Amino acid sequence: MAKAALTIAGSDSGGGAGIQADLKTFSALGVFGTSAITAVTAQNTLDVTAVEAISNEVVAAQIKAVLDDIDIHAVKIGMLGSPALIETVARALEGFDGPVVLDPVMLSKSGVALLPDDAVSALVSILLPRATVLTPNLPEAAKILGEDEQRGDDAILAQGHRLLDLGAQAVVMKGGHAEGETCRDWLVTRDEAVHLDAPRIHTRNTHGTGCTLSSAIAAELAKGASLKAALERAHAWLHNAISAADALDIGQGHGPVHHFHEVWR
Repeated sequence: MAKAALTIAGSDSGGGAGIQADLKTFSALGVFGTSAITAVTAQNTLDVTAVEAISNEVVAAQIKAVLDDIDIHAVKIGMLGSPALIETVARALEGFDGPVVLDPVMLSKSGVALLPDDAVSALVSILLPRATVLTPNLPEAAKILGEDEQRGDDAILAQGHRLLDLGAQAVVMKGGHAEGETCRDWLVTRDEAVHLDAPRIHTRNTHGTGCTLSSAIAAELAKGASLKAALERAHAWLHNAISAADALDIGQGHGPVHHFHEVWR
């Protein structure tokens, strides 16, 4: 039987991030993808020009329709635009007992705010305790904690542990915003902290990397991998997707990563 995953996120008309990136990732990693769209965005590789939220009732109906019929093995949560929507998603998932990957999408690659300030506290109090793993980048981790962004390993780990104290079972601190020739991600749990390193790839085509990593982790969890193994596979796969991104030559700005680098010839 095919494993299936559900992504709850916004739509990206440019195809590089959000629902589109999640479904491409699920497919590339051999998982059947389902979706609940929380917002429609008008965006491309240059900018986000419009955002329109889907009603909470329709978001809840999408999630219910999927869970009522399809055996879902993991859920990835991305863009959520309001405290009311956060509450709606939490209620809709009350009967789901599988792994949940929470990606706190706050800014687009072009710098447009996608999560209002008043929704951050709702995310922390309502969804963080539901998350199997939280996957913030360094600016998002700082925003959630109300602290300054950190770059050094010790400070990043300290923030990761403070995020655990807010209720997440595990945290992946994504190091793409740090500096240096090595990109380091940290998996932080109450028992250990493990880092995964990769050479930094100098390319502007990194649109959707956060969405893609979180959905790759969800896909591997859906297939039964441990959290550590899921992150290791997702980390290596995303590195190769970024390495192959320039070959796509999509758009004039921050282009997408190459989700199908393992299957396209």
